[in-house]
Amino acid sequence: MHNTVLLMSDTSSFYITTPIYYVNARPHIGHAYTTIVADAIARRKRAQGFDTWLLTGTDEHGQKIERSARQAGQTPMEFATAVSSQFRGLWDRMGLSYDDYIRTTEERHRKGVQKLFRVLQERGFIYKGSYTGQYCVSDELYVDAPPGSPCPDCGRITETVSEENYFFKLSAFERKLLELYDDPKFIIQPEARRNEVISFVRGGLKDLSISRTSFDWGIPVPGDEKHVIYVWMDALANYITALGYGSDAPQDQQRFERFWPADVQLVGKEIIRFHCVYWPAFLMAAGLQPPKSVVAHGWLLFEQSKMSKSRGNIVRAETIVETLGADALRYFLMREVVFGQDGSFSFDALVQRYNADLANGYGNLTSRVLAMITQYFGGVVPAGDSDPRVVAAAETAEREFAEHFEALNFSRALESLWALVAVVDGYITEKAPWKLGAAEDAPARASILYTCAEALRIITALAYPVLPDATTKIWAQLGLGDIARADLKNVRWGQLEPGTKLGPSGPTFPRAEKDTVKRMHELESNDTGNRAEAEPASTSEAVVMTGAPAAPASAAQPTPADQSAAVAVSQATGAIATKAPAALTSAASLGASSMAPEPTARPATITIDDFAKVELRVGQVQVAEPVKGADRLLRLEVNLGDEVRQIVAGIAGAYEPEKLIGRKVVIVANLQPRKLRGLESNGMIVAASVGEKGKPVLAGFLEDVEIGARLK
Repeated sequence: MHNTVLLMSDTSSFYITTPIYYVNARPHIGHAYTTIVADAIARRKRAQGFDTWLLTGTDEHGQKIERSARQAGQTPMEFATAVSSQFRGLWDRMGLSYDDYIRTTEERHRKGVQKLFRVLQERGFIYKGSYTGQYCVSDELYVDAPPGSPCPDCGRITETVSEENYFFKLSAFERKLLELYDDPKFIIQPEARRNEVISFVRGGLKDLSISRTSFDWGIPVPGDEKHVIYVWMDALANYITALGYGSDAPQDQQRFERFWPADVQLVGKEIIRFHCVYWPAFLMAAGLQPPKSVVAHGWLLFEQSKMSKSRGNIVRAETIVETLGADALRYFLMREVVFGQDGSFSFDALVQRYNADLANGYGNLTSRVLAMITQYFGGVVPAGDSDPRVVAAAETAEREFAEHFEALNFSRALESLWALVAVVDGYITEKAPWKLGAAEDAPARASILYTCAEALRIITALAYPVLPDATTKIWAQLGLGDIARADLKNVRWGQLEPGTKLGPSGPTFPRAEKDTVKRMHELESNDTGNRAEAEPASTSEAVVMTGAPAAPASAAQPTPADQSAAVAVSQATGAIATKAPAALTSAASLGASSMAPEPTARPATITIDDFAKVELRVGQVQVAEPVKGADRLLRLEVNLGDEVRQIVAGIAGAYEPEKLIGRKVVIVANLQPRKLRGLESNGMIVAASVGEKGKPVLAGFLEDVEIGARLK
């Protein structure tokens, strides 16, 4: 690893941006993912006392928008305004804490972009010429290919463009960009994206056309208004125009000086080249500093298949918000998806994670602790001694959560924090304060419940950036007021004052009912906007990507090895069920997700090499026992012949532990270990999901099979 992003700042200010979202389609969970992550980072920085500025917005110019508006019978401004309002309305409904929302059709942006163009021109980095070549209107992308060639990304046939243009001397920045990438003060993360950018630049840079004359929906070139500025130069400049670049107002100039350069610029991986090649080159040419870091996240798959506008199966964030609330979506995306990698989304996985971690975990813990304080101490936090084991677990959680969150490893951060939830839950079960006597054991009960309440306070303070709505309620229930106004700079043990009066109690995460998944599917099916949208003719579907205003440069076509089998893994149950793989659009990208196929649809095929990647082995259960505090989980010790594995499986509702002893099972032996309820699970048991309730039925054998045998 060349370098790692830490959410640190050498000043008292912190500036974070999302990409501005292209208004060719309404928002979906991919856009929500990017903005949720940015919001969580911003909330944590504010809680730590930083003067924080979070920017988001919409990218509204370009030939594609002009054509889409014409198809819709609207002016480009009417079309852009309608879609932009959907983005802003959703962010407001989700309670996202953005400080500014910029539209590229705003006057402040136009002035800033035109100033940037003039500065580049005055400094000798812009010249007039002509361009003849291929252009992908859908992706607003110049393509170096012969006439009639498809776009290397979306597959649509490119158009031949021949027009007068202004060019930016990008070729002059090849060496400067490579030097920038070696500067530890400029970070590209993850490493794979950094290597991709370096490889692109080392391959040689050509001067970039930065104006168009064949349409007029854009910002005019100053002094030559038959040209409009290339949509990517227009869009990238939003990060500085929103701060006040191009404005003469003193307050705008002060804001720009305070917050630029940006600390973190979040982008989807498909637009990393624009942000790490074109953007820093524009800035250096204008005499401005590049951002401190550009961080690319992966894409989302929906139920192991890709979303696409042409299929009309884009998953709306509103569906989850209406059913389970915004916090459920926030937690799932930040816990389930390893940031920087591609991740999977399904309604089933969402509900399982919600019930396991939020309803049965954090929510249930909150209810138990606050109910017992109310019952035994009249709703007042008692004075008592802290249990050293819980204190040590809390200190570990605080340290690990901070380390992982600062490194943008949100999944590990939440895993560390929920390990503390499991410790406290187990501590309550072990100590059973309800079994203690009414008077003689009151001091012991007070110590137990103070320990639990203080641990709950620490969990809530750390979880606040990810679960702002629920933690706000729980903080108030603890009698601590408004968490948004609390001092969370140095969260440590012992800050909960005995004698604190609890606030009014109430549910935080009611358990999701059995029909929740069905209701979400129905909401998606009944949504009149969830249909194929008008697009230019194409030879393949346009993949919808998280936070993507446009698509990247060319990528290699997939090989059979790239199209590996998709395995749907339930981390909550410890059982697996295989699904057909999703077809990949390129070796470098996964499509973002789709609704489940019709029953008559033929599943995609895989090669024998794909299947061979999954190591299935026969094991024999030697130990089976319930996991404390978890109704559905069993801890198993499984003999594989050459080793004994600990596996945590969600089969307690279907199998009695003692009846599993000696049973032979099939496990996936080459999965990465995961922690469930504080226990490390080294493998997953293969089971079928039977009936509407999804009862797990273990795979087995009629014949006697040797322990450790591999399934082929």
